[in-house]
Amino acid sequence: MEYNSHMAVFISHSPAETVEFAREYAKNLKGGDVVVLSGDLGAGKTQFAKGVALFLGIKEDILSPTYAYMNDYGGKLYHFDFYRLKSGEQAEAMGLCDYFYGDGISLIEWGENVESVLPQNTKKVEILKLSDRERKIIYE
Repeated sequence: MEYNSHMAVFISHSPAETVEFAREYAKNLKGGDVVVLSGDLGAGKTQFAKGVALFLGIKEDILSPTYAYMNDYGGKLYHFDFYRLKSGEQAEAMGLCDYFYGDGISLIEWGENVESVLPQNTKKVEILKLSDRERKIIYE
């Protein structure tokens, strides 16, 4: 991830703290925002998505959409997992990019795989494992 002067850091000490941080972070999001969530497998990207969903009042279980590519939570939240995509053109051909311009918030895991089709004002959140429970969240 490229870092810029607008980046900030939060240290989470538990999965619950990651969820709560994301709930607070979501207060600054609005419909149509696109956020790329970066981090290794098991870093906490789905925990982050759970926090955003909490803020939006979504009651459903938030699960990683690894095999479905995208889960739509009532048009309020679009949660993407592009781990299996090789290019932005694949995402476009599947019609997934259309959601980036809808009224919901788009959270994208493995966004680096489709970087060529991401909107210019895409926000970035990187989650790094510090230990079994601690995470360093770098965000803008």
